[in-house]
Amino acid sequence: QVRERLKSQVIEMKEKYPGFRPGLAILQVGNRDDSNLYINMKLKAAAEIGISANHIKLPNTATEADVLKCIASLNGDPAVHGFIVQLPLDSDKPINTEKITNAVAPEKDVDGLSSINAGKLSRGDLGDCFIPCTPKGCMELIRQTGVQVTGKRAVVVGRSKIVGAPMHDLLLWNNATVTTCHSKTSTLAEEVGKADILVVAAGKAEMVKGEWIKPGAIVIDCGINHVPDSTKASGKRVVGDVAYNTAKEKASYITPVPGGVGPMTVAMLMQSTVESAQRFLQKFQPGKWNIYYNQLTLKMPVPSDIEISQSCIPKPIDQVAQEVGLLPDELELYGQTKAKVHLSALQRLKNQPDGKYVVVTGITPTPLGEGKSTTTVGLVQALGAHLHQNVFACLRQPSQGPTFGIKGGAAGGGYCQVIPMEEFNLHLTGDIHAITAANNLVAAAIDARIFHELTQNDQALYTRLVPSVNGVRKFSDIQIRRLQKLGINKTDPATLTKEEVKLFVRLDIDPGTITWQRVLDTNDRFLRKITIGQSPTEKGFSRMAQFDITVSSEIMAVLALSDGLDDMKKRLGRMVVASSKRGEPVTTDDLGVTGALAVLMKDAVKPNLMQTLEGTPVFVHAGPFANIAHGNSSVLADKIALKLVGKDGFVVTEAGFGADIGMEKFFNIKCRYSGLRPHVVVLVATVRALKMHGGGPAVTAGVPLPKEYTEENLQLLAKGCSNLNKQIQNARMFGVPVVVAVNAFKTDTKAELALVVKLAKEAGAFDAVECTHWAEGGKGAVALAQAVQRASQTPSNFRFLYNVELPVIDKIRLIAQKIYGASDIELLPEAQEKVALYTKQGFGNLPICMAKTHLSLSHDPEQKGAPTGFVLPIRDIRASVGAGFLYPLVGTMSTMPGLPTRPCFYDIDLDPVSGGVNGLF
Repeated sequence: QVRERLKSQVIEMKEKYPGFRPGLAILQVGNRDDSNLYINMKLKAAAEIGISANHIKLPNTATEADVLKCIASLNGDPAVHGFIVQLPLDSDKPINTEKITNAVAPEKDVDGLSSINAGKLSRGDLGDCFIPCTPKGCMELIRQTGVQVTGKRAVVVGRSKIVGAPMHDLLLWNNATVTTCHSKTSTLAEEVGKADILVVAAGKAEMVKGEWIKPGAIVIDCGINHVPDSTKASGKRVVGDVAYNTAKEKASYITPVPGGVGPMTVAMLMQSTVESAQRFLQKFQPGKWNIYYNQLTLKMPVPSDIEISQSCIPKPIDQVAQEVGLLPDELELYGQTKAKVHLSALQRLKNQPDGKYVVVTGITPTPLGEGKSTTTVGLVQALGAHLHQNVFACLRQPSQGPTFGIKGGAAGGGYCQVIPMEEFNLHLTGDIHAITAANNLVAAAIDARIFHELTQNDQALYTRLVPSVNGVRKFSDIQIRRLQKLGINKTDPATLTKEEVKLFVRLDIDPGTITWQRVLDTNDRFLRKITIGQSPTEKGFSRMAQFDITVSSEIMAVLALSDGLDDMKKRLGRMVVASSKRGEPVTTDDLGVTGALAVLMKDAVKPNLMQTLEGTPVFVHAGPFANIAHGNSSVLADKIALKLVGKDGFVVTEAGFGADIGMEKFFNIKCRYSGLRPHVVVLVATVRALKMHGGGPAVTAGVPLPKEYTEENLQLLAKGCSNLNKQIQNARMFGVPVVVAVNAFKTDTKAELALVVKLAKEAGAFDAVECTHWAEGGKGAVALAQAVQRASQTPSNFRFLYNVELPVIDKIRLIAQKIYGASDIELLPEAQEKVALYTKQGFGNLPICMAKTHLSLSHDPEQKGAPTGFVLPIRDIRASVGAGFLYPLVGTMSTMPGLPTRPCFYDIDLDPVSGGVNGLF
């Protein structure tokens, strides 16, 4: 009857919440036959009822720490509603059973064995605890007799924590007068004879005699004992703690052994699991996070960013992780406010539907930026804290170069920030440092290899590359790959011919073709061009080289585009660092460094979890340049976030620079490799930038704005909306609806803001909304969030701009003409040579990543608005083969910024009182 009732309840849950199933986990240590039998009974019952049961089996070598780690994982798993540890624990190692049972979360302890549940039962809090399954089953059997428990005399024989003690409490709080007896009770027969209800759980065969029992008593026998019986094939039979044959003559009801209490115990375990699932559904609507949002205390005028950041107390990051459905063993804490998320989370969630995918981009900006990061944070705060949607922001990690240089921090601003902003803007979890180390290892390997090949003969090189260890010479795995690439299918170093040895040991790198540079995460203009190899120990081998900023390293782009550790390792191995003198590409795999790079990057591949001021979750992961790379955060962060938010949730990511650069690369490169399809584009515009595009004076960092920007000028503004119009068309070209976010500044007038909204809609935007999130947090972006919600419900007919199979020149021309407005392109001689080279080397089918100024749709930063009819000059083309794109260089640009006259670090210091960070990040 119980099982049929539970089956009906589970069906109702599934109908009300599609995809939901009560979950039971059974943790076993060792391989006892009796435990296996009991577990199989439980698994069979769960399957019959419709409960999703998971049997976790640890070996008998498991330690207490192993068991506790497994329990912690199950405690944090939202799909597990009931959880039992099968006793006894069959381990070779000493394990404290009470410590183990108390480690089970009380709200999942369906065996009712934890001290918290036992304490609640002893206090009479029956509605707020789980009762051990055997006493619960006994009580159900007593109820089935129809006899009222209230006022009856009850005797419990036995005082174990599992049956006797909780049975006493259960009868007591059901208003019986209860006596507990045990093996030391001197008047046992007399006490038993007084019982209207008798529950026996003493563990002694037929200890209670039939003649002791009061006529008409209810007898519940919980004992399982074996006694000799020559008539049985096994030589023994199962009996209870009560002499059944004589007792049944006096009792009105009596449970048989076997077949009485045992099946009820299993049924009660199932009932407790279903009850736990029902409690879960009362607290948590499936697909909806149970998340606490911070309440902002807004101040006017708006304080500095760091004042706002430090005035807000962030939630512990493990709390944020739990709120969004991450498990404890999927989290790697870096202090209290940041953590790495293991990629196992993506594997666990692989069958979950993805949420809605939103990309934030912008019009062509002023040098000051127009607030894409601030808008991204404001939008997620509005969707989460104000509209109660599951929402994740996915942002790039900023480089410390610009942080201490001219730009300052990149955590957003005002009341829309990622916090703690000083952690966000500085080392975070060390990903950029890992990239610096990995990149410079490659650079060192290149020059060392050239040096060794110049100074040694073939046999000497071979002897050192494949040394004899304990008299045995053996190729490493990476050397086997190089041999296969060369067409040499041998694995014994002694069998190579002289010609094969020569091919194997000599990369013959042409120093003039080296494209791999050393990097540093600091703005240092004097490293833009250097000479290396000046020491006498380098024997005259010197060459011109340079340092780039770390985030421009191809390894950063690889990190951002990888979809797992294995994929990242393959991409790292494919990176082309130079050409040989025969014109063949030389890769990091040829240098033998791939495995080492993977080791250096194994932690960096895990996304970093942080939070916004209002407590919405943020992934901060990867930070590739938006000119020579694609300028977007990682594919992995987006994929994990999309699973965590569920099908009705939102993931909001930001594309670097304007829509002509970051958004175009987001679509044509990132979405092409990730397989993800966006639902909405949010295009950020400001009155300031549009006035600049209308012909306003130059906007310069650190210089007060001219009056054209602080006074109303509708004519200038309307003229500048040509840039807004073009960027809307650019987004729509990919088949995705566009919502324009007009980021309002205090100098903007109502008429100016209304004009931008009007012209944006006329240009084809799905909607255009005035936003005040910088000053008001999520509240100031609620209208934007609602527009994004509506836009996400419309069909998204996403399409790429070009087919990668097209010739390199045709792909470049399509981007120049369709996105920038050029009439044609012009390839300078060096670029023409590279087209021929990369096509010959087999890289012609890679996507294109244009390296162009972000300050104009054209190649000329002075050309504002939406210029047309210009010819786009392509100075050179380079390859990021590991990341997976070719990047044409349009005009001149530096990959190592310099420091301005007054860098941001003038304003950064430690607080003398708190020891924290003061400054203007």
